[in-house]
Amino acid sequence: SGGWTTWKPLWMCGYGLSDSTVGIIGLGRIGQAVARRLKPFGVKKFLYTSSRPKPACAAEFEAEFVPLTRLAEESDFIVVTCALTPATQGMCNKDFFGRMKKTSVFVNTSRGTVVNQEDLYDALAHGQIAAAGLDVTTPEPLPTDHPLLSLKNCVILPHVGSATYATRSTMAVLAANNLLAGLRGEPMPHELLL
Repeated sequence: SGGWTTWKPLWMCGYGLSDSTVGIIGLGRIGQAVARRLKPFGVKKFLYTSSRPKPACAAEFEAEFVPLTRLAEESDFIVVTCALTPATQGMCNKDFFGRMKKTSVFVNTSRGTVVNQEDLYDALAHGQIAAAGLDVTTPEPLPTDHPLLSLKNCVILPHVGSATYATRSTMAVLAANNLLAGLRGEPMPHELLL
């Protein structure tokens, strides 16, 4: 569209991870993998909330278990990696976004219905939070006229966080092993326990 013109000092600037506080909602396998990847970028502090404290998992990142409200208030970046349960459905809502800093970035890689998308739209459109990155939405895909798609401070991907050949191959083998075990009447080797 011709937006790339000459360089300007603050053109295309964003917020960096160095010296930041990162809040992770759901410090399970994926939440831990996210923290492990972010730590080398100089994150100052990790906060997490989960169904229960996980001191053994949190020790690697010196992550502190906090209530959701405190995580929202203190985090510069919030990454949602929790499972969708009755307790997590709609948990990221008007109250949650209202507690976040105006400079905070919200990232959801879990499930679309963990987020109230209308409340997220309002928070982004009115500058209540700085930006959002969504790998999941409700529905998927969003209708092309959905208001979130009109925002310059919201990036939406088509649920492709696992889009590598190796990951997709691993997922297929895992599913096949679970299916075969189930057909044999054996416990599934990779059963998801909620």
